[in-house]
Amino acid sequence: MSFPSRGPNLADRLASPRRDTDRARLRAAVESKTVLITGASYGLGEATARSLGHAGATVVLAARSVDRLDGLAAEIGPRAHTHALDLTDLDSVTTVTDRMLDAHGAPDIVINNAGMSIRRSLALQYDRPQDFERTMAVNYLGPVRMMLGLLPAMRDAGGGHLVNVSTIGVRIPPGPRWGAYQASKGAFDTWVRSVEPELAADGIDVTSIYMALIRTRMSAPTPIMRRLPGLDPDDAADVVAAGLTRRPRRLAPWWVRPTELSGIAADRLVTALYSRSLRHSADSASARGEVVSR
Repeated sequence: MSFPSRGPNLADRLASPRRDTDRARLRAAVESKTVLITGASYGLGEATARSLGHAGATVVLAARSVDRLDGLAAEIGPRAHTHALDLTDLDSVTTVTDRMLDAHGAPDIVINNAGMSIRRSLALQYDRPQDFERTMAVNYLGPVRMMLGLLPAMRDAGGGHLVNVSTIGVRIPPGPRWGAYQASKGAFDTWVRSVEPELAADGIDVTSIYMALIRTRMSAPTPIMRRLPGLDPDDAADVVAAGLTRRPRRLAPWWVRPTELSGIAADRLVTALYSRSLRHSADSASARGEVVSR
């Protein structure tokens, strides 16, 4: 199951962070640099890898789906390299991180893109602690373990740039059915913001991108997502490009900041909207454990 591809309309653009479609500016930012991209086998990671590879970067592609990575690397050419990475296996994360450093040296740019999303009612999770354990491993513990191995090498090499692909869900009041996902993404976002001053002292810039909806296989099983504005992976890769060319500390949809500033009133409004949507929507078939044909 997947979304039909389409270019972004006005609602899609307004709902999402700003993009940078200037290919010359992207080439100037990444050409001849080594860029590590996690979650590179599908969706945003795949589109970003293709975009940066075509812009002249050496791309180090990491994900579990090695066959997909190999096909993508063959398409990009000799500047693409692949590594099997399972973020749920923390000891393996350390091993693979060391292997990447030995093979390619310290990366100039790390794009922490790999993620696991779950939308499921709490009532369906009472006997599913694995929902929380796996999302925490993929979205927080695994990336932290990887960065603990990469950051000293980046510091010793003179600095670098960490781009964290996060979600607007950590910037607005949390919504029902997203507890496992939002808690794990919020954990890594908090960690990144906490260590940011220390990284700056080591010459490492940080850009946190708060993505809205991206139409990928991860969001496709949830019917309500098909009615919301968002971006296709190729267009979302242009948001990552904006993070690389402009290097802002934060990159989010325009409406996130006013929502935060409005404080309690916004919290009450969003909570009311969540409650209404909860009454008029249901868990997806996959969330209920039903077999879904694709």
